[in-house]
Amino acid sequence: MIPDQIKPNKVRLLLMDKKALAALMACFLFFSFGKVKQPEKEKINWLSVDEVNLKMQAEPKPVLIDLYTGWCYWCKVMDKKTYNNANVISYINDHFYAVKLNAETKDTVVWNHRKFVFNSNDKINDFAVYVTQGQLAFPNTIIFPKKDQQPASIPGYMQPQEIEVVLKYFGEEKYNAENFNEFSKTFKTTW
Repeated sequence: MIPDQIKPNKVRLLLMDKKALAALMACFLFFSFGKVKQPEKEKINWLSVDEVNLKMQAEPKPVLIDLYTGWCYWCKVMDKKTYNNANVISYINDHFYAVKLNAETKDTVVWNHRKFVFNSNDKINDFAVYVTQGQLAFPNTIIFPKKDQQPASIPGYMQPQEIEVVLKYFGEEKYNAENFNEFSKTFKTTW
């Protein structure tokens, strides 16, 4: 037997070690440079008007309607900045049924057993006219404290800090105890 001779078992062992090392390197490279899927961010649970009508029968809650149009620049900004804010998302999902509704929808909208249709002369759905009391401005945050109550219409873009007072006024039913001006004077924003 020659002392420098390598035994066949050792050759197999060395080859197996190289294969294992290559597999480990491939895994390392794959996980190092591959995209890691981020956890999905919470979003507002937008419902249709029909879905809200059904849910209100079983569990009444205030309803928030984001009334927008496709051409409205500030509606898009509010979607991106306000309705994407984690505090706003969480609060709306916990305290409201939320509806995103195009004011120019040609679909018939049924609310509180009334039908609202698209008005081709004015190029707007009559529901938008009803909830804004004819004061059309977009974006417009509409809040129904209860389904059969008159809605509150808050026109214009609101940042998260600005919408917080509105959401908490209705979400915590403060409207039963004091008017909005009194409530907002003492309100401290936390968002």
